[in-house]
Order: sequence, then C-alpha cells, then structure tokens
Amino acid sequence: MKNKLAAALLAIFLGDFGAHKFYLGRPGMGVLYLLFFWTGIPAVIGVIEGILYLLQSDKDFQEKYSKH
Repeated sequence: MKNKLAAALLAIFLGDFGAHKFYLGRPGMGVLYLLFFWTGIPAVIGVIEGILYLLQSDKDFQEKYSKH
C-alpha cells in the first residue's frame, strides 16, 4: 500500500529526479526523469503530478498505484 502524501511530497520536492516514480514502482519513468532532469521539465511535471496525487481520492490512488 503506497502512501499518497509521501508520493505527493516526493513529486513536489524531488520530482525533477523522478523519486516519486521510483516510489510508485515505475522505474522506467524514473529513469526517464533522471535523463532529462537538467532541462527542468521533469521538475514542473513533478509539481503538477504531486498536486494531482493530493487531489485524488484515497481509493482512486490505491487502485492505481498499489499492487494487488
């Protein structure tokens, strides 16, 4: 079970390095963020994703990111 707040904070503060993607079990996307962190684009996307994680209901977040 993944923690929504932890994922959101990782996305907002370390999103440029893809930390939230690694946390959520998506290492391929995490590596992609690492490859392009120097552009600043992953940082902007990370903040947006962090906000979206916080706006999702707990049920929807768990259905999407928890392994069954």
